[in-house]
Amino acid sequence: MRRYTELSILALAAVFEVGGDAVIRAGLRSHAAAIIALGFVALGSYGVVVNLVPVDFSKLLGTYVAFFALGSVSCGALVFRERVPSSTWIGLLVIAVGSATIQIGSRASGGR
Repeated sequence: MRRYTELSILALAAVFEVGGDAVIRAGLRSHAAAIIALGFVALGSYGVVVNLVPVDFSKLLGTYVAFFALGSVSCGALVFRERVPSSTWIGLLVIAVGSATIQIGSRASGGR
């Protein structure tokens, strides 16, 4: 159960970070200071949420980067209607394997 909670927190953090970046991008494009400020709030929320996971900082962000990468590429494709090349999807796979290696390696060596 704890693993699912941690994964849910990481996913929520990715929503805040990617969403905050997307909102700031939209605010910059429309020259709307209030929208940019909303993006700052979302990014600050990301910082709080991601640190709720009780894992060493290096392992936490090494694992989290996969959530962020998937969220950002998905947001680019779905929200900004960007064409995502296959090389980007392959890169995401490499990032996911790296993140899994960090987690599996930390468990194998007796880490949290």
